[in-house]
Amino acid sequence: MVAYWAMGKLDFTARLFANSVRSTLLWAVVLLAGFGVACSKGSANDPQAQGPPSIPVKLETARLVPISDTTEYVATLKSRDSAIIMPQVEGQITEIHVHSGDRVSRGAFLMEIDPTKQQATVNSQEHNRAAQEANLKWAQEQYDRISALAAAGVVSKQDLDQARSARDNAQAQLRALDAQLQEQQVQLHYYRVAAPTDGIVGDIPVRVGDRVTTTTVLTTVDKPGSLEAYVFIPVEHSPQLRMNMPVEIVDGEGNVIASSRISFISPQVDNTTQTVLIKARIANNEDKLRTLQFVRARVVWGTHQGPVVPVLAVTRLGGLYFAFVAEDQNGKLVAHQKPLRVGEMIGNDYVVLEGIKPGDKVIVSGTQYLVDGAPVAPQS
Repeated sequence: MVAYWAMGKLDFTARLFANSVRSTLLWAVVLLAGFGVACSKGSANDPQAQGPPSIPVKLETARLVPISDTTEYVATLKSRDSAIIMPQVEGQITEIHVHSGDRVSRGAFLMEIDPTKQQATVNSQEHNRAAQEANLKWAQEQYDRISALAAAGVVSKQDLDQARSARDNAQAQLRALDAQLQEQQVQLHYYRVAAPTDGIVGDIPVRVGDRVTTTTVLTTVDKPGSLEAYVFIPVEHSPQLRMNMPVEIVDGEGNVIASSRISFISPQVDNTTQTVLIKARIANNEDKLRTLQFVRARVVWGTHQGPVVPVLAVTRLGGLYFAFVAEDQNGKLVAHQKPLRVGEMIGNDYVVLEGIKPGDKVIVSGTQYLVDGAPVAPQS
């Protein structure tokens, strides 16, 4: 019985609270309705309260400026004065005369490869030449002796011809040995690796004691100065390529760090990538760029006139761009939101591809307070 009594009391309390809340809400609705009627009467009597007040904004007229038609590609910088040093002989490195970063002149020795075997070959060729030179001397003496006897009629003409043939054969063999000796001596010079041009020594991946072959990279010698940008253009754009077309090297923020023009257009298409190679010489006076560096190359196809708007006037919502334009409506300026398609930035302005026409009054301040259709008043 106590439990039933307690439950009944709780139910009564809940119903009493619900009735109280319902009464309170009813009174609130009545009060708000009365306040609305009073406001509507006041607005009807006040001619200035017929609409919302105009929002003060700053306006800027969209203007036409020359705009470049460009496309950006990934390019590779290469140097015409950069040499990859590889040995012309095989062997073991015995000495390294330079360090990475050293400046060297043309002909300076960079490394030495063990020449012992080649030196032995040269010595052997020199001994063979000396022996053949002795044979030639003896053959010449024989010929001279037989020539004198033949003149006296002591020996036959056949003996003279054999002596002459032996002498000529000895001379020919000596000339052949001279050529072989010269070849081996030239080969011996290859065991001392020299710089082919003035420049700076690059990384040296080999060490003393390493065995190298003719395909081993010993180091590089780079001559500071101009570079060439290698740009691969899709084949569908190749008909638009022309010699001396502008090419710009830009950084990650789109700032131009070097300007050039197309100096080479490949007559062939790369079979694997279906691209056409173009080259542009890049001046690198301040050494901002490096050989084999990947850069962004902007090819300028041409220019046209187009509208621009300040960056402050553009808002981005959900990946789309918008701007407010002030338009005349019944003698008053009203803000209308326009979707935009923008291009690159020129200074502090966006290039507008669609959405804004030249002469439109673009709102550049107070856009955070605007909605479509809101009245605006231009600030001086």
